[in-house]
Amino acid sequence: MGNWTDDTMLTAAVATAATTSAIALLGHLENGSAVAPLNAASHMVWGEEATTEEVDARHTLPGVAITVAGVASWAGVHELMMPRERPSVPRALLTGAATAVAAYVTDYHVVPKRFTPGFEKQLSRKAMFGGYATLAIALAMGSLCRESDQA
Repeated sequence: MGNWTDDTMLTAAVATAATTSAIALLGHLENGSAVAPLNAASHMVWGEEATTEEVDARHTLPGVAITVAGVASWAGVHELMMPRERPSVPRALLTGAATAVAAYVTDYHVVPKRFTPGFEKQLSRKAMFGGYATLAIALAMGSLCRESDQA
């Protein structure tokens, strides 16, 4: 049986890789810049000037760090609702979806605008839906990657 910390670390790794990649891909497809939506998250540090479409340490490093921290935090929330043994596929998917909805509502309807991820500055609503859908599936996949206790 796993513990919450180990399970969160695994789920966070899977969800961070998938979600960050999806956001970058969607940015590339929509406006030709994979890094622009990630840079947009640095508006929490730099304000509205964080809309650069180029890789630079000033915007890209904090933007990626903020994105990773946010996804990892939601992985922790997701894992609070999961059993410590390997979950069923329906349970993992339903919990992943519920967590992604909570993330969206918190990101865009609860926190002050300065603390939103900023993706909406670079992505369409359709692309943002894709990003949060990826988060939902990736959280589920992270939980399903646990090793079985049967030896």
